[in-house]
Amino acid sequence: MTTHILVVDDEPTIRTLLKEILEDEGFTVSVAEDGNTARQMRREQRPDLILLDIWMPDIDGISLLKEWYESGLRDSPVIMISGHGTVETAIEATRLGAYDFIEKPLSISKLLITIKRALDMALLRQENDGLRKNIQITVEPLGRSNMMNAIREQVKRINQHNTSVLICGEPGSGRTLFAQYIHQNSQNKEKPFVQIRVAGMNSENQALELFGLQGNNTLARLEQAEGGTLFIKDIADMDDTVQARLLNSLENKSFLRNGGTEPININVRVIAATAHNVKQAVATGRLREELYYYLNVVPLHIPSLREHCEDVPELLDFYVNCFVNQENLPYRRFTVAAQNRLRNYPWPGNIRELKNMVQRLLILGNNHTIDIDEIEPILNIPYRPNQTGHLSIYDMPLREAREQFERAYLEHQLQEVGGNVSKVATRIGLERTHLYRKLRALDIDPKQTKK
Repeated sequence: MTTHILVVDDEPTIRTLLKEILEDEGFTVSVAEDGNTARQMRREQRPDLILLDIWMPDIDGISLLKEWYESGLRDSPVIMISGHGTVETAIEATRLGAYDFIEKPLSISKLLITIKRALDMALLRQENDGLRKNIQITVEPLGRSNMMNAIREQVKRINQHNTSVLICGEPGSGRTLFAQYIHQNSQNKEKPFVQIRVAGMNSENQALELFGLQGNNTLARLEQAEGGTLFIKDIADMDDTVQARLLNSLENKSFLRNGGTEPININVRVIAATAHNVKQAVATGRLREELYYYLNVVPLHIPSLREHCEDVPELLDFYVNCFVNQENLPYRRFTVAAQNRLRNYPWPGNIRELKNMVQRLLILGNNHTIDIDEIEPILNIPYRPNQTGHLSIYDMPLREAREQFERAYLEHQLQEVGGNVSKVATRIGLERTHLYRKLRALDIDPKQTKK
């Protein structure tokens, strides 16, 4: 695949000359005579390098460079060219992100050397970015149970082919983590992993996120994921018309921006996820049947935590170390009795619930160990059933969830000290008057909390 260079200059002779010279050097060359044409061609053709003239009729090159860099379009190195440049102009261009500044009349040998160095630098930066991303977000599903080992083997088989994947599983079970895991072990692992969550968006915003807007400098999610993976969470919550448009784009390997007329070619692998019952979603029309069959080339079901409860001790240990190292929380150890209790807990909020519970215990606890008496009040926090009958505290509105936790927490503390409010205030570091007000607000009677 040859390197693509975009030449932006309002002088026809310069455009023609550069095009001929660069094509002789083996480059693919496109030309634009003004800023508006350059904007369109950059978005549609994704050049590897841009030669940008400063003085143009509609917008100067410095302003266009600034516009691109402020909107995040920094993937293509830019070399500025001008016949009337100054030192100040050159400094301004490099400050805004240009690789170099070359004056007219152009020295072809100097231009070719500069282009080679700019492309080498861009390649090195891309490789470094890839290494940093791998270091930062490398994921490995936890658990040594037979069930988790079987899923890892399934991912290996899935990645033998670059097909679409449909991930199903309860909220909090790790659907996003497995989407990342699939990508990082795929043929396209060096390419972008872009995710979008459509639940809660109206149809207009869903379309804008996926397909972008003509004339807007922000890339559509389909463009951002070029060559890599687009992860669509909550696919069954996508508007029906947007589903139809997405399917058409994936089948044709191109899409139209909102308000655009020119198709944009794409090469994207799609991983979609849903917490809904897929067959029911298709039967009710919530998920378009044609899109379902396109995505469901390889289905992947993520089990709930209660289905592989033998992995709970490993998960507890992992998240304790994670919060100790990343958030500088004090290290605490779960006793065997506490681990056994948690192995037999149904985990309605799955791994997300376990993670949040560990964080809370590290923040609020005083002892080096975590035993049953400390976790029991948290596990006894009531939760309202949802469509599946298993909505945990983590799916409640923040205010309601906080009240549920505070009530259980304070009742537990009062039980520990025989209902003595003064001792609880000292124990939890809260002024006694404020604690009394809190107890009244939560309708807690200290006398009724004695063991």
